[in-house]
Order: sequence, then structure tokens, then C-alpha cells
Amino acid sequence: MEDTGVTIRLAGAEAVDGLEPLWLSMHRHHREVAPELAMYPDERSWQLRRDLYRQWITEPGSFVLLAEDGAELVGYAFVHVFAGPDDTWVSGDRIAELESLSVAASHRGRGVGTLLLDAVDDRLAELGIGDLYIGTLAANVGAQRVYEKRGLRPLMIKYARLAASPPRD
Repeated sequence: MEDTGVTIRLAGAEAVDGLEPLWLSMHRHHREVAPELAMYPDERSWQLRRDLYRQWITEPGSFVLLAEDGAELVGYAFVHVFAGPDDTWVSGDRIAELESLSVAASHRGRGVGTLLLDAVDDRLAELGIGDLYIGTLAANVGAQRVYEKRGLRPLMIKYARLAASPPRD
């Protein structure tokens, strides 16, 4: 991969409030990928996600990775680490879930997501965590291809009936 000029650094709770623009960029992308789903307005979506980030980051091992192009924040990965083992799948005593991976629209397709995913893998190896869950919208086939190229595979399919979203024909 060519040098993107982007650096990745580890962060914690102090970084949460600065993630808003990139969360909203991802939220808007989700609206484009799945326009049939009723989604919260930006302000409410960020408020809910920020509260979750603040809760998750306090759990031991959870972390945020920031992708910066100079002084500009151009992406992040938020990883929530929680106690294992899983009740069904053979897993370790700690499990990680990539809760969010966002890259600014201006930097998509330039390898920033791959850099973040590589850094997630490196950090999890440092923490001795081998189990990683990643969720994605069913309609986001691009993200699914990226994850599958990295050796992840679909584990479960989550079905939902969302009262605010009309059923498909």
C-alpha cells in the first residue's frame, strides 16, 4: 500500500467528543446505503452514540484509534472490550467488538480504513485478545467485502422489525 501520510494513534475517553463529525459522516453514509430504514436525526444519533462511547471506554481494554492527516482527524476505530467467554462460541476471557469504523468522505478509498483495522489487530494482539466481532448493515456489501478479505466471516444474521421503518415489499 502506498504511503497515505496518515498516522494512527491510541486515544481514550478524552477523544470521544471530537468524534462527532466522523460519526455523523458515517451516520449519513448509512442513510445512503439503507435509505428505507428510519434513522434518528444527526443530533439525536450523536447524543445516543456519545453516551455509549462514554460508557464503553470505561471498560478495561476498550480503546479508540484516531487516524490523522497532519492535524486533521480523518478516521477512527472504536473498540469495546468486554468479558468473555461467549456463551455459545469458544472464545477467550475477553472479547473485542469494533463498534465503529469511520473514515471521512474525503479520505475514503485511500487505505485509511485498512490502516485503522491493522492498528486494531495490533492493539488486540498487545492486549492478548484474539476474538473480534464486527457488525455492519446488511446493505453495506462494501464493508462486508473488506472484512471478509481480512479473514472475518459472517457469524450471525440479526433480523429486526423496526416500528419506524416500513416493511419491505
